[in-house]
Amino acid sequence: MTTAAPSPSARLSVIDLELSARRRRESLMARGLRRLRRDRLTLVALSILFILAMLSVFAPVITGAMGIDPNATNPTQGFLPIGSPGNLLGTDKIGRDQFARILHAGRVSLGIGFFGALFSLTIGTTFGVMAGYWGGAFDDIMNWIITTLDSIPSLFILVILSSALRPSAEVLILIVSLIGWTGATRLMRGQTLKLKNMDYILSARAMGASALRIMFVHIVPNIFSYTALALAGGIGGLILTESGLSFLGLGVQPPTATWGNMLTDAQQMFRRGPHLVFVPGLMIFVTVLCLYIIGDGLRDAFDPKTED
Repeated sequence: MTTAAPSPSARLSVIDLELSARRRRESLMARGLRRLRRDRLTLVALSILFILAMLSVFAPVITGAMGIDPNATNPTQGFLPIGSPGNLLGTDKIGRDQFARILHAGRVSLGIGFFGALFSLTIGTTFGVMAGYWGGAFDDIMNWIITTLDSIPSLFILVILSSALRPSAEVLILIVSLIGWTGATRLMRGQTLKLKNMDYILSARAMGASALRIMFVHIVPNIFSYTALALAGGIGGLILTESGLSFLGLGVQPPTATWGNMLTDAQQMFRRGPHLVFVPGLMIFVTVLCLYIIGDGLRDAFDPKTED
């Protein structure tokens, strides 16, 4: 007897089953990276942000190779327009090269955003996961602390501390880290409450895994999408916060350049030097936009509940 060949629909069903099994065997990281490679908008935003970050990180090398000092003044060469010979982005009112200052300002602005958001998220994730998993008195104490801190406007605290300290970039990072962790704590606590009674957590507990191992090996990786979103949003928010403080004269003080204080210094010179407003404003806009796009993309890519 001859055996009948499987129908096309049967072959497709077998292929679908094999793909489903293969995807179940994938790690969360591998599946997230595979999804991320298909998200063109997020990849474009990542590329733009990477280029801006590299230009800022290597600003001293770039300006040193070009023979440009970001703080060197030449009052006779003030308000040169974009494209002037030897001054790619023109000069400000006292003849300082805007290209060099934009690059060096990016180091400070991105540094404040990244390290401030990273420290805040680390504190918030640690306390949030512990409060959500342990519950009880620890959770009550954390909720009381968070409610108390959130009842005081963060801008009010920032203004008071900035007025008293006239902060450098390092001090500003410390300030925003210590007052900006409560939102991340709330978010991570809520996600931990959803996960701590899942089957794989109960299995790990039954096998004798310690509480710390369950929290930081089993729970934290499964809320990676939320931490990525919080980190990207936090970086963008802190860049805007620094710009707002600079507008009030309470941010990083000159001669250290940031995108925020460059934009503030230029607001009264719009008619004579519009490029002094457009360039730092564009850098802030593009950077924050890319960060929010990246945050949404990472959340969708690494969310374990998202289906392909």
